[in-house]
Amino acid sequence: MNIIIAGAGEVGFHLAKLLSYEAHDITLIDQDKDRLVYADTRLDIKTILGDATSISGLKNANIEHTDLLIAVTSSQTTNITICVISKKLGAKKTIARISNTEFKDPNNGIDFADLGIDELISTDELATNEIKLLIEQATFHYTHEFEGGKLTMVGMTLSKTAPFVGMSVKQAAANFSEIHFMPVVIKRKNSNETIIPRGDTVFMAGDQAYFIILKEGVEELNKLSATFITPIKNVMILGGSKIGEKTARMLCDKKLNIKLIERHKTRAIELAEELPDALVIYGDGRDVELLDEENVSEMDALIAVTGRSETNIMTCLLAKSKGVKRTIALVQNVDYFDLSKNIGIDTLINKKLLAANNIFRYIRKGEVLEMTFLNNVNAEILEFKAHNNSKITKKVIKDLKFPRTAIIGGVIRDDVGMIALGDFQIQKDDKVVVCCFPKSITKVEKFFD
Repeated sequence: MNIIIAGAGEVGFHLAKLLSYEAHDITLIDQDKDRLVYADTRLDIKTILGDATSISGLKNANIEHTDLLIAVTSSQTTNITICVISKKLGAKKTIARISNTEFKDPNNGIDFADLGIDELISTDELATNEIKLLIEQATFHYTHEFEGGKLTMVGMTLSKTAPFVGMSVKQAAANFSEIHFMPVVIKRKNSNETIIPRGDTVFMAGDQAYFIILKEGVEELNKLSATFITPIKNVMILGGSKIGEKTARMLCDKKLNIKLIERHKTRAIELAEELPDALVIYGDGRDVELLDEENVSEMDALIAVTGRSETNIMTCLLAKSKGVKRTIALVQNVDYFDLSKNIGIDTLINKKLLAANNIFRYIRKGEVLEMTFLNNVNAEILEFKAHNNSKITKKVIKDLKFPRTAIIGGVIRDDVGMIALGDFQIQKDDKVVVCCFPKSITKVEKFFD
């Protein structure tokens, strides 16, 4: 597949990195020479220094032979322009990163496909949805739904009092017979090693463990993890950005008690008018006295979504020191992900990574329906669709010789989620959730061709 990526920032670089594991012809275009040098020295791709809105520049990049054009610069207007021009010049498919979620409203009367844009990706919308899931599943530091929650991926740190700590996966399955969840990836405490668990893999205290669960498995997993669930009722949001406003509105609709702190007076007044069910406070969230006055210690969760990563991280750390159970910080720098669990913040969210992974599913072969990236873990979760002639349907799972660096976590059949164990046989049209190392994706895809 010939792919042009316009924009060599974190979204574009991460996309190019994900694709570098496969035999795609990737061209990365940007006007920033330093960004291109950084990408060129780390990835096996072609780089072009120039303006992606230039017709002659796109022609020089062989736009007429391009299967997919992805515009992910920091400018929404630029991305839309690039896609429109590229489609006219022959690009088969285009994707634009946007910031205005109004463009994605099906009732806005505009069909962007008619303009030459096949898909719109809103980073703010993706971040807001991520926060929503994290608040709904309060025990977990990571959560991602497949097919509207038919299967859910959750991540958690295992308590030393969890009854299955010290047991192997096989022993845990035998001791807890009514299992509605499947462990799919583990990262050991104080280790950079990522493990795809097998029957003899032992659960250890402090493990950062990820599971595929059914809806009824949530309660089971909470019990087995020995984690006390504190219902989230009181939430403090730091930052009146678009994400802060959307999150506040969403949580108000769920009848939660919301306090939103915004340091710009005009914006605070606007938010107070737009969010009548939330308490909007004009002030600086970095002010410890202000946080104490607003009873931060009584909050069940603090969500920091200002434009400064450092402010978000420090406020979450302060909230943790005050006893807040759940902290979520929006960060701009992907490198901060390696620090999240070490410094004590429950979840870090990066809009750029969310966008890159959301776009990535359009590039996958083998009918990939969904794909997600795990924080600080060298593994990816993909959802495939099985065909009648797919190799994956020919035998039960344990006889498939599936790569040991991958694991099947669950299957959605006729809109019903199922945990797929060794004796399970996948059928035509099943949607299959797989966890694997990045370099194993190509091997896994062959089972679904």
